[in-house]
Amino acid sequence: MQPRQSSIRSVSPADYQAFQQFLQDACGIQLGMGKEYLVSSRLSGLMKEVQVESVGELLQKLRSSVQSQLKVRVIDAMTTNETFWFRDIGHYILMKETILPDLNQSRGGTIRIWSAACSTGQEPYNISMIVEEYESKHGRGRPVTIEATDISSKVLAEAKAGIYCGLTVERGLTVEQQKRFFTPNKEHCLEVRPEIKRRVNFRSLNLAGSYHSMGKFDIIFCRNVLIYFSNELKKDIVDRLANALNPGGYLFLGSTESINQLSDRFDMKVGHGGISYRLKS
Repeated sequence: MQPRQSSIRSVSPADYQAFQQFLQDACGIQLGMGKEYLVSSRLSGLMKEVQVESVGELLQKLRSSVQSQLKVRVIDAMTTNETFWFRDIGHYILMKETILPDLNQSRGGTIRIWSAACSTGQEPYNISMIVEEYESKHGRGRPVTIEATDISSKVLAEAKAGIYCGLTVERGLTVEQQKRFFTPNKEHCLEVRPEIKRRVNFRSLNLAGSYHSMGKFDIIFCRNVLIYFSNELKKDIVDRLANALNPGGYLFLGSTESINQLSDRFDMKVGHGGISYRLKS
């Protein structure tokens, strides 16, 4: 009798197709063809931990009983969370130089900003840093709150802590920014300052689900995430993002993403090396 192998087997075509459907149903992410190695490598540690040798066995375990925590861990493992500080810097400059002045002149009350698919927190903290810079230059205008959401409970926990170490600190931050917006936490680690953290509220949200509880926003960042969804779901998400904006509100997509073919509800606004989409009145 052959001993049970400890290595994970290749993903069979049937298992891969079933996992594609599971992931799309669970969080809207659409895996393309030829991603079997990605699935195997992302899930290898979890599969060993729960003592299954194939993706098919893992799916059976997910279906056999109430395995909500296992489902969350599978989604965490499959969610891409590559990010860095001040990614697509033109978006932040456009917000600081054009959008925040516009919002401070045109309305009263709180400016609400949503960072969707916020990953480990760099984007919402960057937004708060930009607000801090704006207020330092122009004085405190309307108060600003930032809602930051992600489907991954793991990255949300990291984001809430606001502690970054090693190369994570260095990717995109100048020495001046490190000194201004962070305090040393331990060797080679920095923690986001309280005045930057205080504007940001983190919560779990699936972009393929409902946004009804989120309320209305003046600015939405939904960058570098639509690429993982089907065209039909992309259109649905953009339409619901439009519904979540106040009249004349602004939407930011990733620099390689376009709203063309997805919605005619926005006007493109270009400036300072960045592109935003303003909701038509």
